Amino acid sequence: MSREQQDLLSRTALGVFRLNGQFLAFSEELAKPAGLTAAWWQVLGAVLRHPLPVAGIARDMGITRQSVQRIADLLVERGLAAYEANPAHRRAKLLRPTDEGRAAVAKIDPGHAELAARLADALGPEQFAETAKVLEQLSKALDGISDRHPERSPQS
Repeated sequence: MSREQQDLLSRTALGVFRLNGQFLAFSEELAKPAGLTAAWWQVLGAVLRHPLPVAGIARDMGITRQSVQRIADLLVERGLAAYEANPAHRRAKLLRPTDEGRAAVAKIDPGHAELAARLADALGPEQFAETAKVLEQLSKALDGISDRHPERSPQS
């Protein structure tokens, strides 16, 4: 690997780490009025379209199953989500939002829309779309590297 490639990797990683912190800070602020945390919103958001097992949420989000399990249990305890039987797996129940959970996420939508509009104004619509595309490509490339070299996978 060339020094230039190493520098690009370092710049990319540092940029993503900074972005993660920035997104978490914005997410905490957006979620707070709805009585949620960023992590709770993330897990609820993962199951808005259809119920998923905890392991599936963790895989989609790139976080540990244990973290998702802890949050899922808290959401269920607070009435924001519920477990239901999983026809594909007897022991791995599905998590789904309750009406109260959906209402909490809906409270975030105006702030979310405002932030999206501000970013679109700051970047321009084309650059905003390109940014999302590049980040998706980067994630897919890292998944491919992990699949080819499991011993190097960050989850190992």
